[in-house]
Amino acid sequence: MKESTVLYDVPGPRAKRQNVLYTALFLVALAALLWWVVQSLAHKNQLEWVKWRPFFTDSRAWETYLLPGLKNTLIAASLAMVIALPLGALFGIARLSDHRWMRGAAGTVVEFFRAIPVLILMLFANAAYAKFTDVSPDSRPLYAVVTGLVLYNASVLAEIVRAGILALPRGQTDAAKAIGLRKGQVMRHVLLPQAVAAMMPAIVSQLVVIVKDTALGGALLGFSELLASVRPMSANYGANTIACFTVVAVIFVVLNIALTSLANWLEGRLRRGKRSTGAVVGAGTVEELATPGEHVGREDLGGAGESS
Repeated sequence: MKESTVLYDVPGPRAKRQNVLYTALFLVALAALLWWVVQSLAHKNQLEWVKWRPFFTDSRAWETYLLPGLKNTLIAASLAMVIALPLGALFGIARLSDHRWMRGAAGTVVEFFRAIPVLILMLFANAAYAKFTDVSPDSRPLYAVVTGLVLYNASVLAEIVRAGILALPRGQTDAAKAIGLRKGQVMRHVLLPQAVAAMMPAIVSQLVVIVKDTALGGALLGFSELLASVRPMSANYGANTIACFTVVAVIFVVLNIALTSLANWLEGRLRRGKRSTGAVVGAGTVEELATPGEHVGREDLGGAGESS
C-alpha cells in the first residue's frame, strides 16, 4: 500500500521514473535554449571582451551611471515600502471593522486603487504635483513614483492583511473574547502576531514588485533610477546596450534575492520565537487586558495561574 501525505499521494515506482524522465528532458531543453542564446550573441559579436570591459575595469560606468541610479531606486522603493506597509495594514484591518461605513469606505478605496495600473497612478500623481503643488521639477518624478507605488501596493497589501487574518481559525477570536478582551486587543495581541508569519511570503512578493516597478518611473517620467541609466550610459559613455541591460538585470536579481533572504530570515525568527516562548497568560495579565468595568476571576479561567 502506498504511503500518502496530507497534500498528495507519494508517487510509485512508475511515477518516479516518469518524473526523472521529464526532469531530464527539461534540463536538455534548457541547455539547448541557453546554447542557442550564447551562439546568437557570439554570432553578433556581443560577447567580445571589449563590450563588457567597462563594467570590470573602468569605475566611471559605476560612479557616473549605475550607482546613482541604484541609489534612486533604493530611495524610491524604501519610501514606498515604509509608507505602503502600515497604510495597507490599516486599510486591511478597517475592512474587517464591525462598522459598515468603515468597511465600505476602506473597501472602496482599496478596490479603486487596486484596479488602476500603477503606471497610470504615477502619471496622474506627476500631473497633480505639477499643477497643485510647488514641488520642483527635479524632485517631481520621485514624488510621483513613490505616490503611485504607495497607492497601488498599499491596496494590494490591504487585501493580503485581510486574507491573512481571515485565514486564522475562528476559535482564536472566540477564545480571546471569552476572557474579556476588546476587539482592538484581540487584533493586536492575538490575531496580528499569528497572521504576520502566514502573510510574510505574500508580503515579500509585493515588496519585490515595488522594487521592480520603480523602473516604470524611469520609462515615462524621467526618473533617474537604475534602468534609466542604460540610455545615457550607452549614448554618452559608449557602453554596449546588451551588456548594460545584463548588468542592470543582475543588480535587480541581487537586490530581490537579498530582500527575499532578509524576509525569510525574519519569518524563521518569528516562527522560532513563537515555538520557544511557551508563555502562559496568567490571571493578573488577563485582568489588566479585560474590558474596564469587567472582572475576570480565576473561576472564569478554569484555574489559570493557580499552582497545582
